[in-house]
Amino acid sequence: MEDYGAILATERYGSGESWHYVAKDGAMERRRDSRDAEPRGNSIVGVFKSVFLPQGYPESVSGDYLQYQFWDTVQAFSSSLSGTLATQASLRGVGVGNQEATVAAATVTWLLRDGTGMLGRIVFAWLKGNKLDSEAKKWRLFADVLNDIAMFMEILAPFFPAWFTLIVCTSGIFKSVVGVAGGATRAALTVHQARRDNMADISAKDGSQETLVNLAGLLVSLILIPLVTDNPALTIGLFFFFTALHLYANYKAVRSVVMETLNEARLAIMLRHFLRDGHVPTPLEANREEPVFLEFRKTLPIKLGVRLHEVVQSPEELRLALKKDAPFLLGFTNGCVCVCLAAHANTRDEIRAMCQAIWLSDKLSSSRQHQGFWEMVHKSYELMGSEFDRFYKGVEDAGWDVTRTLLDWDEWRFKWKPKMR
Repeated sequence: MEDYGAILATERYGSGESWHYVAKDGAMERRRDSRDAEPRGNSIVGVFKSVFLPQGYPESVSGDYLQYQFWDTVQAFSSSLSGTLATQASLRGVGVGNQEATVAAATVTWLLRDGTGMLGRIVFAWLKGNKLDSEAKKWRLFADVLNDIAMFMEILAPFFPAWFTLIVCTSGIFKSVVGVAGGATRAALTVHQARRDNMADISAKDGSQETLVNLAGLLVSLILIPLVTDNPALTIGLFFFFTALHLYANYKAVRSVVMETLNEARLAIMLRHFLRDGHVPTPLEANREEPVFLEFRKTLPIKLGVRLHEVVQSPEELRLALKKDAPFLLGFTNGCVCVCLAAHANTRDEIRAMCQAIWLSDKLSSSRQHQGFWEMVHKSYELMGSEFDRFYKGVEDAGWDVTRTLLDWDEWRFKWKPKMR
């Protein structure tokens, strides 16, 4: 064994490898740490990682990154194959291979499909754009389910020639919704995964992964197309198989995400646990319980950041609503628990207001009697006055990020005159 002098310096590349600089014959030589020695041929793996994984992986991303990306890759591959089957059906429907079909008719159908899709994209972004951050998991899964429905419609469309244009236009609207919801929620998940303000790098590498998956899907499609041509039964059978795989992979993907920011669902889970047994769930525990499907509410809906007149309609109600040192008001209007937020409220105030609204929503939903609303509002202030500090400390200790929230606040803020108190 060669004799080396003292170690002059060491350096590391993340958690991947470490090196020593040692003195030898009056020079400085760089030697890899023997404990980090990797098997032969790993240079190929290293190149693969640098091409498809963010720089600094795994330290530069969230702990759920790899599991999410695995299931996201599976769903993208199965979706690519389903899309091939749907595209083939659409082309057949507009007349490809049919000598009686005209280019003009096919072009008009395609333009109508794209035009309705553009309108659908605008309308959906207007109606639901503000929900995509706070409920990213639900809308991510919803987008993929809707995408499968749209592709199934495209496969069936050629069997209904009289309704073909209407079906493909409806499918185009669905796919436009998928584009908005899928793209926006992907951005929200990228923000969650980025731990070094490296959103652009993660997004770029995600694009590379998706391109590789689509390339693999393209190669498999070249084998499938000759088999399914003029075989509707096999086409539909394969479509259902790939769709089932796609939906399962998407469910596993959103289930694997562990977000540390507070939205309504996660905060409600934490508050209910705390009031029941004094325990504040960790991000992993709360994310496991968080619903990932859009659902019909079993509790009264909550509207945050509403206008003042949606909470109180008279000076007397305003006096009832105002509480000392509480920079928010709670009210009940049109079957909703409403919250007005003061202009000087901070993130902690937003969390407390949401906690009281959740408690009120639960109580009003179980009692189904809303006549004593103001008494229940006062009880919510008393409860949070005695328990919120302990709850908030438990939230911080459990590892939640309380510097920002994903609560769905609207932009209305109010100020009041001091004499109102």
